[in-house]
Amino acid sequence: MTVTAATRTTPRRDTGRAGDRTTLTGAAVLVRFALRRDRARLTAWVLGLALVTLATANSVRTVYPTAADRASIAHGSDNPALLAMTGPAHYLADYSWGAMLGHRLLGLLVVMAGLMSVLTVTRHTRAEEEGGRAELVRSAAVGRHAQLAAALATAAVADLALGLLLALGLPGLGVPGLTGGGALLYGAATAAGGLLFGAVAAVTVQVTAHTRTASGLALGVLGAAYALRAAGDAGESGLSWASPIGWLQRSYPFVDDRWWPLLPALALAAATAAAGVALSTRRDFGAGLRAARPGPATGSPALGTPLGLALRLHRGLIGGFAVALLLLGAMYGSLLGQADSMLKDVDQIRQALARLGGHTLADSFAALTLLVVAVVGGVYAVLATLRPRAEESAGRAVPVLAAGVSRSGWLGGHLAAALLGSTAVMLAAGVGFGLAGALSTGDGGVFLRLTGAALAFAPALWVTVGFAAAVYGWLPRAMPLVWVVPAYAFVIGYLGPLLKFPAGLDRFSPFGQVPRLPAARMDWTPLAVLTLLAATLIALALAGFRRRDVE
Repeated sequence: MTVTAATRTTPRRDTGRAGDRTTLTGAAVLVRFALRRDRARLTAWVLGLALVTLATANSVRTVYPTAADRASIAHGSDNPALLAMTGPAHYLADYSWGAMLGHRLLGLLVVMAGLMSVLTVTRHTRAEEEGGRAELVRSAAVGRHAQLAAALATAAVADLALGLLLALGLPGLGVPGLTGGGALLYGAATAAGGLLFGAVAAVTVQVTAHTRTASGLALGVLGAAYALRAAGDAGESGLSWASPIGWLQRSYPFVDDRWWPLLPALALAAATAAAGVALSTRRDFGAGLRAARPGPATGSPALGTPLGLALRLHRGLIGGFAVALLLLGAMYGSLLGQADSMLKDVDQIRQALARLGGHTLADSFAALTLLVVAVVGGVYAVLATLRPRAEESAGRAVPVLAAGVSRSGWLGGHLAAALLGSTAVMLAAGVGFGLAGALSTGDGGVFLRLTGAALAFAPALWVTVGFAAAVYGWLPRAMPLVWVVPAYAFVIGYLGPLLKFPAGLDRFSPFGQVPRLPAARMDWTPLAVLTLLAATLIALALAGFRRRDVE
């Protein structure tokens, strides 16, 4: 059925019982149901983020026991490149253990809490409508806004639980300076960030009829907020105040303990959630505010092939990540020309340069930041490999398989799209990094070197796809485990230099096997091994999918 502009803006009121559909009737029951459904998922999120924070807080006391040690790392962190990755320079004035924790981890925790909230809200709203379950629920005694309110409440419970664990756990470590007041503010700031971006998702689920697009729009807002914060802190300008992440970081827990920056964040969260509720009354049930464009009279012949259909389904995700990594690469590449002056006194970077064997600090900086960019590409690889699971869970895989498409052909099309997309997003990152780096350094040869360095991470992303595919092929209910690969690479790559993890730990990650170009020499052997491993995992995935039942 074609949705026209006239029908799209008229709320549908013929679903369910007659009467007032603008109440919150049944919301409490839906909250309990959502918490029961997500008890394992949200527990893993909350405990994982809390334990990483507590472990980091406990480790910094051992790694940096004296004020001189902390002053040294504070001096090395006072440059635009590292401030863009961490937070405002105000934390560096008195770099206590608490200030180090707030500077290095608070912004990251806000982003992760926001990601948890976005996925929770979209899962319990738009995904329910898209799968047809919401219509059954709303046929009972359930108010119009009950499902949206329940989704927001479920996300809020997870955010508040995370904040409470941080507020109680940090003082319990016995680390001097991690006081109750500062810990309470640290937890409250993290929870406020989660609440805010959960409210953003409440708006995006009204805009589009598709779960992945709604999640992508909300995560785009999250990424833009992080980019504004990073640009503002790198330039030590007021641009960070345009980002709610910048507001929350400027609460300065364990330093100034300022509570007032939380007020605009909470006010914006409340206003955004209210906007989501208001917009939900202006669309048809199951549709979005943005009308679907009429398709062509005849489909492309490519849609008759598994790969063509998969590329059509994956193109939005590929395009979104390609643009994001292009911009992220350009942001880091623009700093390349000043790398020598910025990093010459940073002991950590100089030590990394010695290990990598690079000739300049700029090469070392490029190699280290490309690892962070590649981990973001790993997030794409996981999301792309989750798409077959979503198609199967929504019941769309069975009709396709019943039409004469083999299981191997169907899953192989999706995996081929994931492999091609992984290569495409890293190419986009390399182009952005290379163009900005060439302009920043005035050396046109930088473009090809950095583009090639980014593409060298493609086999690591292929292994990530292969691992996720193997889990899907044999143990589809264990799909949350596939996030271990990018999460491990990020923790080792981001927190490893701070906590001085043993250098060998990165060898347990496919990203750690990639030659650190342009600082290191090119070595084709690990790339060939990674490619062979990816092919083996994909073959294993196809074998498992052929043998198990399709749900």
